[in-house]
Amino acid sequence: MERNYILFDTPVRELLYPFTHTRPVAACRVGILTIQEKWEHWLGAGVGHFTVPHLQDKYPLLRKDGAAPDVLISGHVLPDTALVAAIKELQPNEELYKDNQLLAKVVPGRNVEMLSDSVRKNYPGEVLGIYKPWDIFALNDKALRADFKLLTAGRTSASLSHTNQQFNHTDIFLEPGATIACSVLNAEAGPIYIGKNAQIMEGCLIRGPFSLGEGAVLKMGTKVYGATTLGPYCTGGGEIKNSVMFGYSNKGHDGYLGDAVIGEWCNLGANTTCSNLKNNVSTVKVWMEAEGAAVAAGTKCGVLMGDYSRCGINTMLNTGTVVGVSCNVFGGQFPAKFVPSFSWGDGDTYRLQEALKDAGSWMALKGHRLSEKDRAVLSAVYELVNQKDLKT
Repeated sequence: MERNYILFDTPVRELLYPFTHTRPVAACRVGILTIQEKWEHWLGAGVGHFTVPHLQDKYPLLRKDGAAPDVLISGHVLPDTALVAAIKELQPNEELYKDNQLLAKVVPGRNVEMLSDSVRKNYPGEVLGIYKPWDIFALNDKALRADFKLLTAGRTSASLSHTNQQFNHTDIFLEPGATIACSVLNAEAGPIYIGKNAQIMEGCLIRGPFSLGEGAVLKMGTKVYGATTLGPYCTGGGEIKNSVMFGYSNKGHDGYLGDAVIGEWCNLGANTTCSNLKNNVSTVKVWMEAEGAAVAAGTKCGVLMGDYSRCGINTMLNTGTVVGVSCNVFGGQFPAKFVPSFSWGDGDTYRLQEALKDAGSWMALKGHRLSEKDRAVLSAVYELVNQKDLKT
């Protein structure tokens, strides 16, 4: 029977701010692919989203015609062979749980919120998922390796120029149109995946696991340590380690980025550097917007930056800094460890129309435009932030 596969947001989405202000959880990238793209590959079918109202128009349900049942899958869970098989075996009115956490359920009819008397089944296997923002870089090694196997199985890599040095060439894969010159690619510690039409300029030093998305660029002399992902149309430069850039963002110059997550349409000015380790090697605490408190995130955590945010040249970011959506960070001092969405400089607030205009300008640099759906999402986030300010 044909089914509608729908990735649904749980309350976990609020713990993944600032990234889920502007996307469902399943649209987050970890490894080579977004969670949505992973499920589409594993299921062999398109998937929709069931999310909060201000995101639903941009990320629709995508139901097929007919009376096919809805298979609802938790959007923060990563697929694997055993989990996908267990979900495909579910029948209408059956639910799959792991440690009292709902993983999936099959709902007959058209009401995705319908909670009827269901048969509860327990899943015995391991489940990987993102629950806090730093899980994205913490899981990137495992996710990148799994995606590499998924995307390259049974395929042959495009050729690599003889001007490069390569180690463990069987774990280096180039998509058509990728170009690499005079660089060192070491896949002994993990695979290296170079997307379609991506470019690695001369003098780059790369240790896997590493993924460079479609149309992305590493500028001359970039040093990359695994496990690092630069999503589609990103620009990388300087030194990068165990970081994830979702897509369309820039770190094009010298400076250090480590144990970090950067959303879409962001720009790090020249010599921007983030600390990922405290001087006393104590636990890093990260401000959780939804909880209104700082939470322990382990001994290493760099910057977590939401979509459409930017920082000026020579910006220094403290360990575990959180930058919200559509921020313009600049000034001669360390920014606060929590920079609320739509912040301008040191303590001022971006005017919405100016924020929308600037977001559109940055998108235009990469040949895109701010759509009406994008504007609606940003406007909704702006209103949400202002409502929280009024309550506090």
